[in-house]
Amino acid sequence: MYKKVRTPCIGVCSTGIGDDVCRGCKRFAHEVIDWNAYTEEQRRIIADRREGYLANAVRSQLEIVDQALLEAQLRHQQIRFDEQQSPYCWVFELLRAGASQIREPAEYGLQPTPQARGVSLVELRRRIDEDFYGLSVAYYLRFVAPGLQRA
Repeated sequence: MYKKVRTPCIGVCSTGIGDDVCRGCKRFAHEVIDWNAYTEEQRRIIADRREGYLANAVRSQLEIVDQALLEAQLRHQQIRFDEQQSPYCWVFELLRAGASQIREPAEYGLQPTPQARGVSLVELRRRIDEDFYGLSVAYYLRFVAPGLQRA
């Protein structure tokens, strides 16, 4: 059974300045506006889409080689994460909380992918966020915007 879906808002909304996709939470402008009117099922669909994009963006930069170590470190560092989400989403919470302090990703059960070797975790966090946003925008432009124009 799923827990109630909380708003993914992180307080950095760009839809108010005209973006169709929020640069903070990566929801579409109409999803931000209508969030409180959505059913739990509608919220879950949005959450699942966002989770898939974020997990793919993280996976392109970092591989989890020891999930138990990752989870233990998150708990030890008191970093909040959603156990129901993909562990790759947990990695993003780790990077958001402390990318500049982590010297050895292996101590967190992580290994850079070949394209990410030698790149700082701060830069990887930026790349992941950029890819997460790019995936959200691509989906919006391909599947959502055309339907909005017909309405």
